[in-house]
Amino acid sequence: MTGVESPVYEPGHGLLKGRTAVITAAAGAGIGGATARRFLEEGARVLISDAHARRLKEYGAELAGEFGPERVAALPCDVTDEAQVQALFDAALREHGRLDVVVNNAGLGGTSALADMTDEQWTRVLDVTLNGTFRCTRAALRLMRDTRDSGGVIVNNASVVGWRAQAGQAHYAAAKAGVMALTRCAALEAAEYGVRVNAVAPSLAMHPHLVKVTSADLLEELTAREAFGRYAEPWEVANVIVFLASGYSSYMTGEVVAVSSQHA
Repeated sequence: MTGVESPVYEPGHGLLKGRTAVITAAAGAGIGGATARRFLEEGARVLISDAHARRLKEYGAELAGEFGPERVAALPCDVTDEAQVQALFDAALREHGRLDVVVNNAGLGGTSALADMTDEQWTRVLDVTLNGTFRCTRAALRLMRDTRDSGGVIVNNASVVGWRAQAGQAHYAAAKAGVMALTRCAALEAAEYGVRVNAVAPSLAMHPHLVKVTSADLLEELTAREAFGRYAEPWEVANVIVFLASGYSSYMTGEVVAVSSQHA
């Protein structure tokens, strides 16, 4: 990491004590994995999912060893498959008896000039990033509307590229803009039964594995756009997700919160 001094990792404060959460794409070192850890530190029970079964099993075991197996469950899920999505939400009730929070973190990027982009590239990014968020949001709302006093919360992972143009990112930007619109529409419908739906929009969040596969020139270019001169740690985005999932954001719904220091 470059630029100003490193951020301070804040301890948990019990903001999600007793809450049960489903978190998608949570097996890696990125935002989903960081969110699962932060939720556990804040007192929640989690069901983590990911399309990568091996990494999911390993991370689930790591978290269970640290926070207790009674608070951690893991189930592979490809969010492009409706049957797997339904199985995930059925498992949430089976493992923890209730569902309070859903974090839709699954997404797929890639870089391609629009003129050279194939239908398959376009469709794959949209199916994982936008349609996957739709499928999980739909499944969550069907459960949450039957428990109107639960104060359910859905937090989607969007991106600042849903607002700002970036060459080579037409499919990803379109998908993330769609996640923002989905968030706002779902919030209006969910308010009737006491469920809040919001989103975070990170600009540049990196982790060691991602840094290794990013060229030094590109990383320098991207961090130069950030006011702090550095990328966000995944847990810094997770902190905002915790806020949106907690009672501290009780009057917020349909909002997209930028987690960014980007100034251009």
